[in-house]
Amino acid sequence: MSLAGWLWLALAAYAVHMLEEYELDWRNWARAVIGLPVEWTDFYVTNAIVVVLGIAAAQIGAQAPVVSLAFPALMLINATFFHVLPVLRTGGRNSPGVFTAVVLFYPVALACYWRAAQDGLLGLPTLAGSLAIGALLMASPVVLLKIKTKPYFRQDR
Repeated sequence: MSLAGWLWLALAAYAVHMLEEYELDWRNWARAVIGLPVEWTDFYVTNAIVVVLGIAAAQIGAQAPVVSLAFPALMLINATFFHVLPVLRTGGRNSPGVFTAVVLFYPVALACYWRAAQDGLLGLPTLAGSLAIGALLMASPVVLLKIKTKPYFRQDR
């Protein structure tokens, strides 16, 4: 399968992941376990953006691997830091999304990187750049959630 094909599959995996998070009440878990002041509207908007990013990554594919591989990087970071590690830190408390993170995110995201490597598209700069972009993408909604109540960013005054 081509890199673009793997990236489309990554988007499909992310869709299933969003369903698991929604149905198993990720919002209340995020509030209780990792202290994020998140609402369902935040979840919806963030995941709509993830869908757009996944479509863009699949369309870009091999033409700009540092950009397109940021999507599987986002998946790996999400799986590790927002699902697997919290389960380990809480002594096994379920993190909504951990199942799809382990069963879908890791293998599909790693397959994207493997395909890029097989195609000669994955050097150290591309790997590092995609991971950096993925980390920024993962951090941005968290940072925005944390700062939106600060006086400078409030629009209701």
